[in-house]
Amino acid sequence: QAQLVESGGGLVQPGGSLKLSCATSGLRFRFSLYAMAWYRQAPGKEREVVASVGGDGGGGTYYADPVKGRFTISRDNYKNTLTLQMNSLKPEDTAIYYCYGHWIDSYWGHGTQVTVSS
Repeated sequence: QAQLVESGGGLVQPGGSLKLSCATSGLRFRFSLYAMAWYRQAPGKEREVVASVGGDGGGGTYYADPVKGRFTISRDNYKNTLTLQMNSLKPEDTAIYYCYGHWIDSYWGHGTQVTVSS
């Protein structure tokens, strides 16, 4: 059974940093084929893409405007993991962050809470 498990969330002060990780297992196809992304959902708002990175078929990286220059997405195709380095965090970054993978099929993680508050 496929699993995407996020970790690394927590409470941080404005201007601080967090590193989120997504450990994957049991995917139907090898991890490197999947385009991977981080989404977030703040209270009362729709889920939105934060950043994405292509799989073996290409696609490059993408960052939503609000996080450009502050967040960095990366993947390790040997460890089958996805990470999101978040710097200069702002209160508006507070949300549940989800890991997502898509190729022929798609998978969601259950999310990890990030709270930015003084």
